[in-house]
Amino acid sequence: MVVRWGAMPSSVIRGWHYDATTRTLDMRFVSGRRYRYREVPPEVAQGLAEAPSKGIYFNRRIRDRYAFVEG
Repeated sequence: MVVRWGAMPSSVIRGWHYDATTRTLDMRFVSGRRYRYREVPPEVAQGLAEAPSKGIYFNRRIRDRYAFVEG
């Protein structure tokens, strides 16, 4: 599963990209900050894709749960 960058209906998240091969989730926020989360399971990325509120899902299921680098 690979999700491409794209417009997103979120007041916090501008876009995201997931690569199941490397299990990395790249997040881009409206603030301009970018983060790469490591070892994110495909089902978590799928949940983000299906979540009605990307920001709430991110805060509950991704933030502070996976190692990341900024940039």
